[in-house]
Amino acid sequence: MTLFDLSPRTRDLHVRLQRFMDAHIYPNEAAVRDQIDTGDRWAPLPLLETLKEQARAEGLWNLFLPPASDPQGRFGAGLTNLDYAPLCELMGRVWWAPEVFNCSAPDTGNMEVLARYGTPEQQEAWLWPLLRGEIRSAFSMTEPDVASSDATNIQARIERDGDEYVLSGEKWWTSGAGDSRCAVTIFMGKTNPQAPRHEQQSMILVPMSAPGVTTKRMLTVFGYDDAPHGHAQMTFRDVRVPASNLLLGEGRGFEIAQGRLGPGRIHHCMRLIGQAERALTLMVERAQQRVAFGKPLSGHQHVREAIAHSRIEIDQARLLTLQAAHLMDTVGNRAARGQIAAIKVVAPNVALRVIDRAIQVFGGAGVSQDTPLALMYAQARTLRLADGPDIVHTETVAKVELGRHARHQED
Repeated sequence: MTLFDLSPRTRDLHVRLQRFMDAHIYPNEAAVRDQIDTGDRWAPLPLLETLKEQARAEGLWNLFLPPASDPQGRFGAGLTNLDYAPLCELMGRVWWAPEVFNCSAPDTGNMEVLARYGTPEQQEAWLWPLLRGEIRSAFSMTEPDVASSDATNIQARIERDGDEYVLSGEKWWTSGAGDSRCAVTIFMGKTNPQAPRHEQQSMILVPMSAPGVTTKRMLTVFGYDDAPHGHAQMTFRDVRVPASNLLLGEGRGFEIAQGRLGPGRIHHCMRLIGQAERALTLMVERAQQRVAFGKPLSGHQHVREAIAHSRIEIDQARLLTLQAAHLMDTVGNRAARGQIAAIKVVAPNVALRVIDRAIQVFGGAGVSQDTPLALMYAQARTLRLADGPDIVHTETVAKVELGRHARHQED
């Protein structure tokens, strides 16, 4: 990968991160899988906790928070979205690696919300423990009974009662809720159904230990439970939290959601490119080692075409990701929404195609537990839905493009 137009600091971090991945992440993939499959699947993994201490000691910690969310540089490394992109991609090559560097979802998105919109008291209670890696968090937005791709459909309620808010509703795909360290979730619900459409919703911080918060079941993704973090279906029954837990103010939930999901979407895309790059590496290695019909697989034209198309598509997706990151840094997330939407469509589909080709080259081994490809495929397919399905993002791209042409005609 070409690290063009990146700061010397980012180049240095990339070298150090690559060394850490080579020394501590790739060699421990089997050990992490064994720890998950042994004993309590939902308990923190001792190996990851050890690796976190090493990463923090080496200055590879909290790299994700851009200056726009942390202008005083109090919380993160101060990297721009463009500078963070190659680092996030590198971490993304192994599904659990981002956690080692305290750069994993949904914590990154929640920390960005708290950094941008949290009060000093909220930051002290939740942001600083998250930044130190002492707790984990979740995000409760999607609901099973409505089309949550349109956030204005949310039916959960947040009602004021004196110095408290009372929450009721059912949520699912609350990622991270299975982790025993998950201490807080950001809950989205309606505070005023009679307000204008995009001012009905609010977001509030809810301790997972609050009475009335119940995990109904853990959901699987193509059969994977993603332990020890997982994705929960949850019920909130007359949950009472202090009014001071409200984020930004009543009616600001949709605004916060848009501010949170933009960075979250591009982080997913960065990690997906890392997954695709890893799949291509595995494909090439397999093609050079495996012999069929008297010659290595790499000597067969259809395999060579798979390798070539994969390289072309990954590089295209990476360039679009870098363009979106650059625009987020220079003109802001809202002005960059068209490019963010575009890469959110492109990256999962490119990753799926590349991973699928790698599976095909591996044959039966590609769908087994002997390679990371099957899990990578399941995760990539999920990201055509998570943070908004493809059709929502293509609509955004179309609206931006139509608006641009309309303005051009007026000029």
